[in-house]
Amino acid sequence: MKKIIIFIYLILFTSANAAGHLSDKDKKATLKCTGLYYANSMIPQGTLELDKIVFSIAAKKYLTSYLIKEGVKEDFVNIELNKAVDELYGKPYDDKKTGECNKYIYKLIPESKAEIDKLVKSGIY
Repeated sequence: MKKIIIFIYLILFTSANAAGHLSDKDKKATLKCTGLYYANSMIPQGTLELDKIVFSIAAKKYLTSYLIKEGVKEDFVNIELNKAVDELYGKPYDDKKTGECNKYIYKLIPESKAEIDKLVKSGIY
């Protein structure tokens, strides 16, 4: 009986911790990149190429869903994204920062490039 209780405890403990594997540092950096993509998506089309705007919208959508699946509260994600937009709105597109975010996210989240590209191509973002 004691072995069964220990086994059940291990299963519950392991599954509870498996849901969120992002460190606080990774969550913060992912939120920052998501905010950058969100701000980029609001740059007027005449100022920024449409493909960059569409990519930014898709990346923001994908990362928002990813963060929530990783256990970050949706309200917290929204608050942090609004802070980023408040800080970045109206500023020009930054190729360097966006490129750094792309590299970081693609390295951090397996298959993220393919998933974001899928959203871009599907037009469902």
